[in-house]
Amino acid sequence: MRADRLLSLLLLLQNRGRMTAPELAEELEVSVRTVYRDIEALGASGIPVLADRGPAGGYRLMEGYRTRLTGLTDAEAGALFLAGAPGPARDLGLEAVLATAQLKLRAALPAELAERSRRVQDRFHLDAPAWFRDADPVTYLAPVARAVWEQRVLRAHYRRWNGEVHRELRPLALVLKGGIWYLVALGDREVRTYRVSRFVTVDVAEETFERPAGFDVAAYWEESSRRLESALRQGTARLRISPVAQRLLPAQFGTAGTRALESAGPPDEEGWVRVDMQVEARAVAVGDLLRLGAEAEVLGPADLRQAMAEAVAALARRYAAAP
Repeated sequence: MRADRLLSLLLLLQNRGRMTAPELAEELEVSVRTVYRDIEALGASGIPVLADRGPAGGYRLMEGYRTRLTGLTDAEAGALFLAGAPGPARDLGLEAVLATAQLKLRAALPAELAERSRRVQDRFHLDAPAWFRDADPVTYLAPVARAVWEQRVLRAHYRRWNGEVHRELRPLALVLKGGIWYLVALGDREVRTYRVSRFVTVDVAEETFERPAGFDVAAYWEESSRRLESALRQGTARLRISPVAQRLLPAQFGTAGTRALESAGPPDEEGWVRVDMQVEARAVAVGDLLRLGAEAEVLGPADLRQAMAEAVAALARRYAAAP
């Protein structure tokens, strides 16, 4: 809406001082011609916008002028909680709302605090997704978020590993973990977690619901994550790893790799060390450990070492044959 854009333009000039028309156009995502029209509209409404000519020129507010139009709307106030996460704000359709809220907040702050907030924003940035992994396609994130916010029943088809299922859910919260969005929702009997990218269809019903009294999403997520990790980490592998693998372990295996290095024994004459690392079920562990190639040797347990030997032998036979 033009009124919102005019307010954003005014707040930009108040917060940043002199700005050129191209700079304003880039910030507001409009054409330079539109900026010229908006500047004229501000002047016609009594806002003292001054134009400085020359190479160092631009538009600025008359010295000493400050707008008092800095009240936050409900949506803007809520969006401030995503101030350090512009990507998630964009996913939720709140990017423009967040930008306006930040401008209003900075305009309302005393000059020294406004400058400090700008310096913090210039120096710290949160990038949620993990390296080398494309973000999930979250086609239905916006309606799912609306259902969470408005406490509306969500009827959805969800894709599991063994096929699609229909679920009627009472959505409680959204969680962003490693760049992946998850929905925490109450089904027929218990609270469970659903990966948003696996929703095939969603329908936000008119029907509303009451949230469970005392539900704490942070506590639920911590306990759920702990249960999942315990279920996945079903055994411990004894490994002998090279200096190269020692550098790879945290990146390849996350917390399990970091903890394994903490248990490392003294290096031998070649720099190899022995570690104990938690691994998933044997079939999964074999595939994971093969990623280390010749930089690691599985010493035990015996069944895992045998499974690794069989996998390596099968690979050797395959690559020995002509393509």
